[in-house]
Amino acid sequence: MFHRMIFICALAAPAAMAQDAGAVKAALQQKVGDVKQSIAKNQAQLKQYAWTETTEINFKGEDKKRTQNDCQYGPDGKVQKTPIGAPAPPKSRKGVKGKVVANKIDEMKDYMDRVGSLVKRYVPPDAQDIQASFQAGKAALTPGSGELVLSDYVKPGDKVTITFDTATKKLTTFAVATYLDEPKDTVTLKADFSSLPDGTNYLSQSVLNATAKKIQVTTTNSAYHKVGG
Repeated sequence: MFHRMIFICALAAPAAMAQDAGAVKAALQQKVGDVKQSIAKNQAQLKQYAWTETTEINFKGEDKKRTQNDCQYGPDGKVQKTPIGAPAPPKSRKGVKGKVVANKIDEMKDYMDRVGSLVKRYVPPDAQDIQASFQAGKAALTPGSGELVLSDYVKPGDKVTITFDTATKKLTTFAVATYLDEPKDTVTLKADFSSLPDGTNYLSQSVLNATAKKIQVTTTNSAYHKVGG
């Protein structure tokens, strides 16, 4: 009798494991579907709005630049930005020291342009990219928190973590851990989402850290209003 019970348990264990694996996969598929649906819905709703984007750049702990843009979606579906206020006049630089400073500024601008191009591959979140990650077997749910984690999303070794409120069916955070040229050239981004009165979900603030250059870029979106409203 004892040996028979062991035999039955041995048969039952793989079945239970398969059942658990099936439940995990179903939960993952459901979460991916909900996230994709939420992104598509909000992208359509946001096209009715215009808003103000404020960008602040901090270098080595010091605030260096602050700019604002009026933003809204254009006919091509891309965000169009119009600067608010006149740009600050460039400071005159003379002599060898001035040339060194100018070269460093140009080098930093080139670096941040490359970082900006990299980040655009991650945000705003794209439903098709998330689906592709899921189909490639690169998606998983974090036990307990239920966060959706996407690995090798754009580059080998990168990671995207999505926090999704299952009750409201809305994104709350979208975090990226990636790099520019080499893994040591770390670039991270944390985006927080909020909701407008009509329920539209929008990216309220993002904080980008380019660790190698000690640069932090904080972007805040505010003053949302319906176009023509």
